[in-house]
Amino acid sequence: MTEGSEPDHIAIIMDGNGRWARRRFSPRTEGHKAGVRATQAIIEACARRGVTALTLFAFSSENWRRPESEVRILMELFLRTLRDEIGRLHENGIRVRFIGDRAGLGRSLQTEIGRAEEKTAANGNLTVNIAANYGGRQDIAQAARRVAEEVAAGRMRPEEVDARTLGAYVSLSDLPEPDLFIRTGGERRISNYLLWHLAYTELWFTDRLWPDFDSAALEEAIADYQGRQRRFGRTTEQVEHQRHA
Repeated sequence: MTEGSEPDHIAIIMDGNGRWARRRFSPRTEGHKAGVRATQAIIEACARRGVTALTLFAFSSENWRRPESEVRILMELFLRTLRDEIGRLHENGIRVRFIGDRAGLGRSLQTEIGRAEEKTAANGNLTVNIAANYGGRQDIAQAARRVAEEVAAGRMRPEEVDARTLGAYVSLSDLPEPDLFIRTGGERRISNYLLWHLAYTELWFTDRLWPDFDSAALEEAIADYQGRQRRFGRTTEQVEHQRHA
């Protein structure tokens, strides 16, 4: 993929809700609510552009370290938003999937996640993957454990295990790897997010806080992506030759 092409898969760390609220002397919960509205707008923008997949980091495995009261509010907001929005997403042909350890989530949320996935399973306009209680290292460790089980059962030989084999067991293995990674909020790190998947992804960071990230900001990120040349280990000359072949 070279300059000017559209990203098929976009991955986003939605950072800055709390700081957005603090700057307005509001409770952090108001920031999270504003973040939900921003998420709705970006899903709609990606659907309009014809993006194939959008993967959103909603709650990391490390976020349990936050104050108990904030975690509780986040889970309640997560549950309420899922109930309120799944009908609209389904009507627009959007498929919703979840990655992460859902067993660590509340029973009501687990039930709603299952319903959302079942209801939208056949939709094909855009796949929205929501990472909840997710960690990249845990994802790779789980994949390695499953491969080890295959070897132990005699269904796979140790010498058959390579990057391609392991990659078939990580989350989202049925989708193309992200073309573009976006992180809002000013931080310049990937924070244990999709570690396996981001090996060749173009990274884009912005100081804009997530509630302020809109379709215009998305366009800016995509325009920057389209100005880059993705070589995947090849030379510029090789890429140009393939482009014009």
